[in-house]
Amino acid sequence: MQKREQAKSGGMAGGAAAPAAKRGRPFGSTSGSSSAAGASADIAAPTTLLGPSLQVHSSFADQNNKRIVLALQSGLKSELTWALNTLTLLSFKEKDDIRKDSTPLAKIPGLLDALLQVIDDWRDIALPKELRKTPRNRTLGINSLVTGFGYAYEALGSINNTLPRSGVGSAASVAEGQKHAAKVRSSEWWFDEDGLFNLDEEGRAEKQQCAVAASNIIRNFSFMPDNEVIMAQHRHCLETVFQCIEDHITEDEELVTNALETIVNLAPLLDLRIFSSSKPSYIKITEKRAVEAIMGMLGSVYKAWHCAAAELIGRLIINPDNEPFLLPFVPQIHKRLVDLMSLQAFDAQAAAVGALYNLVEVNVDCRLKLANERWAIDRLLKIIKTPHPVPEICRKAAMILESLVSEPQNRVSLLAYENAFAEILFSDGRFSDTFARILYELTSRPNNKMAAARGVWGM
Repeated sequence: MQKREQAKSGGMAGGAAAPAAKRGRPFGSTSGSSSAAGASADIAAPTTLLGPSLQVHSSFADQNNKRIVLALQSGLKSELTWALNTLTLLSFKEKDDIRKDSTPLAKIPGLLDALLQVIDDWRDIALPKELRKTPRNRTLGINSLVTGFGYAYEALGSINNTLPRSGVGSAASVAEGQKHAAKVRSSEWWFDEDGLFNLDEEGRAEKQQCAVAASNIIRNFSFMPDNEVIMAQHRHCLETVFQCIEDHITEDEELVTNALETIVNLAPLLDLRIFSSSKPSYIKITEKRAVEAIMGMLGSVYKAWHCAAAELIGRLIINPDNEPFLLPFVPQIHKRLVDLMSLQAFDAQAAAVGALYNLVEVNVDCRLKLANERWAIDRLLKIIKTPHPVPEICRKAAMILESLVSEPQNRVSLLAYENAFAEILFSDGRFSDTFARILYELTSRPNNKMAAARGVWGM
């Protein structure tokens, strides 16, 4: 349809040709109960109130790109910390574009894979909280080289302090130490140790912090137009972020949020068929698992998550190649989106209406199922009558009703709302044209059932 073609060329804006807005903190999300007021306040606020400006020389990345990648690959805590802090500065961009020299991902070869490896390293050792062991003293591998994570340095210092120094102590103390060491190396030691290369609880927490920092950098990179195509066609990147949101129940909340916002930013260019392509796979995510992960986020009780998931579905369905993977879940999607429209949160209502606006343009079946969904028409009318603080959301709700009434099979059920449509027609001039067309469709072109009913009444 014409409206859907316009949406494909202009993202989620519907009839407008403007690109889809990016999501994120602190300036990414444009929906919310205070979106209109916040936008005017941001325009009126002086630049001095935006916080400190992070100035990084434009040639820094070019001079240190190899060192950054090698630091990420080293696995050493000090090198990882330096690289992650540096990339956080390079990927940061203020709202008013005070720093226009943000570093695109394409300028640093191998960077995306190195960042994903940091996340994969954490994912490999991540366990649900109920399965984690309590912290305890560990001695195996205490003399080996340390990476800096956890209590490795403290343990190294403690073993150095316990060893006898030259010229200090007696032969008896040395013999006692050897006897104690032999006792430690007794049989069945593997039942008491986790392994040579496992981390203690402090080390696991630091690894998790590194993974969260890496996911935040990837999220920041997804805001830059120069990176969108690279990231949307990078199978390892998509598999990693989808796996993070798939495990949202046990995974770190900030890591899940960063992964979800990354996918939302890449959604206009995302083709789910990449998971069955010939590109090398690392995690074996399928198209069905990816959609099920999105559905899990849509059903979340956290507003930020289900709003982002609704927006993600609305952006994915614009691409006809994604339809075969999303259509089997349409009944569940409709039910959840109708539930979101009943919430008092304006941003949840906006996300639900935006997704339904694109879903009703897919095919006739989507329009029939939405019209038969309980409370769908009532809640769309409520958003228009309240009204929603963003006029565009009210317009989209009216357009959804117009799409539903265009199907002859829906007119019998929608005829029950004829008085409500007429009330909006005469009371709100902004949508008078839309509801005039809706009433025209309902009354001037009756379907067979309505014609038969009127024939019986006329006898």
